[in-house]
Amino acid sequence: MDLNGVGRALIVGGLLIAAIGVLIIFAGHVPLLDRLGRLPGDFVVRRGPVTLYAPLLTSLLLSVLLTIALSLFFRR
Repeated sequence: MDLNGVGRALIVGGLLIAAIGVLIIFAGHVPLLDRLGRLPGDFVVRRGPVTLYAPLLTSLLLSVLLTIALSLFFRR
């Protein structure tokens, strides 16, 4: 069994998680990132003590961006 590929995947995954963490920390200082979760297609329903968040447009936007980024990264 070749553990070389598994090691590389873990390193890339760790770096990706660290990059996302840095992005979350500094999201309030970047003009467009502070709007994530509050875009026009994101719904918030408040009924008494219960609040339901449905970030539909944010999910769609992140999905498209990640699809483009990963397709460029893993292009053969």
